[in-house]
Amino acid sequence: MSIAVGIDTGTQSTKVVFYDYAVRKIAAEASAPHELVSGDDGTREQEASWWTTAIVDCFRQVPADIRRRVTALGVSGQQHGFVPVDAEGKVLRPVKLWCDTSTPGECRELTEAYGGREKLLAGPGNLILPGYTASKILWLKHNHPDLYKRMAKILLPHDYINWYLTGSYTMEAGDASGTALLDVRTRTWDRELLKALDPERDLLELLPEIISAGEPAGYVTEKTAEELGIPAGIPVACGGGDNMMGAIGTGTVEDGFLTMSLGTSGTIYGYSDKPLIDPEGYLAAFCSSTGGWLPLLCTMNCTVASEQTRALFKRGVKEFDAIAGTAPAGAEGVLMLPYFNGERTPNFPHGKACIVGMNDRNMSEANIARAAMESAIFGLRMGLDSFNRLGFQAREVRLIGGGANSPLWRQIAADILDLPVAVPEIGEAAALGGAVQALWTKELLDGRQTDIGDLAREHVKLDGSKACRPDPDASAVYEKAYRNYSAYTEALSGLFS
Repeated sequence: MSIAVGIDTGTQSTKVVFYDYAVRKIAAEASAPHELVSGDDGTREQEASWWTTAIVDCFRQVPADIRRRVTALGVSGQQHGFVPVDAEGKVLRPVKLWCDTSTPGECRELTEAYGGREKLLAGPGNLILPGYTASKILWLKHNHPDLYKRMAKILLPHDYINWYLTGSYTMEAGDASGTALLDVRTRTWDRELLKALDPERDLLELLPEIISAGEPAGYVTEKTAEELGIPAGIPVACGGGDNMMGAIGTGTVEDGFLTMSLGTSGTIYGYSDKPLIDPEGYLAAFCSSTGGWLPLLCTMNCTVASEQTRALFKRGVKEFDAIAGTAPAGAEGVLMLPYFNGERTPNFPHGKACIVGMNDRNMSEANIARAAMESAIFGLRMGLDSFNRLGFQAREVRLIGGGANSPLWRQIAADILDLPVAVPEIGEAAALGGAVQALWTKELLDGRQTDIGDLAREHVKLDGSKACRPDPDASAVYEKAYRNYSAYTEALSGLFS
């Protein structure tokens, strides 16, 4: 009985790891894909039932003897998704996801109703941006007033999965801070902002209790235990958003480390033992799921750029990397602004992708391919700049996501950020983070006052063969290229906002 399970329900799939903490190895893992409903207005939605179906599918892929050894579970979920449920726990409509950009009007309306941008940063600590949950709630009120009236609980994706596992409604500060409704300094709901969202209804009654990091969200019900083939009554950790769980799964639970994720979206975040509010609003002032804070920058377009470019040139992944690798750092001046899905940082909900800087000498497949890869890191470099302005002293970047598998991308990241890059041995960082948090919760319940930092150091190992150090010559080239990238972004901003 030494298996902790981490469940990571993301945009594209659900991944589950069965982590044997006695021998510090993954005993089994499984995944199942999700569909995505998209609309030209920026709509990005999924059915909540797809997640639970995928979870059941994943568990049934794992041998029964391993499932019977499970002692605790922890859930990672895509942040910001809006799961409205009625009094019986029925989900009222498809879930608007983190990448849904259909609510810029609601963002403006709610910002004005509260008193403006500066008041938001001084109060709850986060701006109201497309993708955050707050604007989605107002969207439901505007577009489906009948469903809004029936709504009895406001949940996030990982909260809904915790409810499926335990039958209990809870939230924790990390994921809750991504709603933009939480005062991140006090970890309490901002009543004035809730009132601005709905002056007539007390939305506080619809928000679950916020439990502390390390507390269990509940215990696995008999029904779910039978469905998944695991013991009933075992604890489910509080869980968190995918970035919060990724922080645990990369060891970013103490000052000095940054985690950067190169996936469909891109994120860069670091642990802080005090609230870190960015006056420019680029860094989201999130809480961590370990009792601290997790300032974070998110871009909606990361590997999207390389995937779109790869499809255009009809290349395989390794072939695309090889071609991009023949171009020099900086792609001879070719730059890509990768706003294929609009963008959250910078706040360009109507952004479009552009290729700029081309002339009759540098327009080549290799330069365009490399520019696509570089654009993902340039977008996240904005986050590093914000960390630097706020006095955060970064020592190392822990790289995760699909892009971390590319040697070229790892070196590009080290050179653009001018920081050493390390890669965890276990690539499914959010799922591993869920498993480590589950182990932490079990230890606390068993009366052992275990520190999450000690657990992370014990169970998160780095792959030395994938480490990269910045090349000074390349970093100098990228410093100039990044200034050009920023200048093009500024020049075209009027078309995107």
